[in-house]
Amino acid sequence: MNMITIVLADDHHVVRQGLRALLKAEADFSVVGEAGDGLEALELVGQLKPNVLVVDVMMPGLNGLEVSRQLAKHSPNTHIVVLSMYSNEAYVLKALGNGASAYVLKDASSAVHAVREVAAGRRYLSPPLSDRAIAAYQEKAKAAALDRHETLTTREREVLQLSAEGRTSTEIAARLGISSRTAETHRSNLMHKLGLHTQADLIRYALRRGIIPMDN
Repeated sequence: MNMITIVLADDHHVVRQGLRALLKAEADFSVVGEAGDGLEALELVGQLKPNVLVVDVMMPGLNGLEVSRQLAKHSPNTHIVVLSMYSNEAYVLKALGNGASAYVLKDASSAVHAVREVAAGRRYLSPPLSDRAIAAYQEKAKAAALDRHETLTTREREVLQLSAEGRTSTEIAARLGISSRTAETHRSNLMHKLGLHTQADLIRYALRRGIIPMDN
């Protein structure tokens, strides 16, 4: 029997417990690691090279959409299942565009099916999402103006989220393994690119983009 290896990434321990129990009930599934934030998830996938990463869309440190984008480049053999409470097309389109193979609503008991589908190289959207709705939204989105967010580097995206979470330059530097001055430079550059001037502007931007949850 070929085992499907899985890493779980969700900042809510109870959610991870439930998912782990659900997945471990499958004879050919093996949960090989768990992460409580997005940066940890990247490290674990790099070390363990699982077949599938199941990741929450809203994660501290680095959100699930950005985790997907980085892994699609650096760990293309790991298929990504994004878990979310948000069913709007913008989130789904962003997840798929960033390299995720499945988008599963947390109120749907379809995580097991999603893991099987992506491990077999297929795409999966849990109901009520559909490829047709996503395709329609994609056509609409093509007409939109250039998104400034797409001009940010990987490091600037990491600093953006950590800054929006209220971390200081010293804390960001320690988390990312860079100097405080480098962290400040990245913050200054991303603020300039996005046309932001204050910490309040940065937080509002992160909330509006869905980079951090509203309850932050």
